[in-house]
Amino acid sequence: MKVKPMKLALFDLDQTLLPLDSDQSWGEFTLGLGWADPHTFKQRNDGFYADYNAGCLDIHAYVRFATEAIRQHGMAAAHEAHAQFMQKVIQPAIKPQALALVEAHRAQGDTLVMVTATNEFVTTPIAQAFGMDVLLAVQLVRDVDGNFTGEIDGTPTLREGKVTRVNQWLQAQGLSLSEVHATFYSDSMNDLPLLEKVDVPVVTNGGPALKHIAQERGWRILDLFETS
Repeated sequence: MKVKPMKLALFDLDQTLLPLDSDQSWGEFTLGLGWADPHTFKQRNDGFYADYNAGCLDIHAYVRFATEAIRQHGMAAAHEAHAQFMQKVIQPAIKPQALALVEAHRAQGDTLVMVTATNEFVTTPIAQAFGMDVLLAVQLVRDVDGNFTGEIDGTPTLREGKVTRVNQWLQAQGLSLSEVHATFYSDSMNDLPLLEKVDVPVVTNGGPALKHIAQERGWRILDLFETS
């Protein structure tokens, strides 16, 4: 029997490793800084979030919306604001049980990969806080001055795009998903395509619909932030 050469621990981020949506939380944080009109922002943000949960998000339109404040205020101000966001919002939301899950895979020698539909600007410091080896997030196009344009670079890590991006990363190392042993933790119905491809799918903090699928297919169910 052939032994698979690499063990991967793949993690979704929002509502999986964090008990919040980092993209939505970042938007609300910048709203608190006065970077957008509250009524207009909330209306558009809630609409995009509903589309995401319904599995019909236009991610290109969403990324233009989500990076609008950054583009208007500039990268220096955005990085300064993100440092505050990490301190005030993200660090308090990084729970011991989430860190313990990641550390258990690190101790087993697994390669730790965060695979998230949130953009690279928001998630890079978060991936670093969890000690991830690799971040596969929505990549953003930059202009000649290094500023975001509002467009997506390459395949977005959403739905089937997560499978594509994981395979692209593995192919760069001469591997494929079929040649590694992969565990994937996710809360989201949007992540069914990748959950169906890995050796060990773990529905983590999932809603009723995804838990029902997990029960039917014999997948592991993990309620990471359950307190009772």
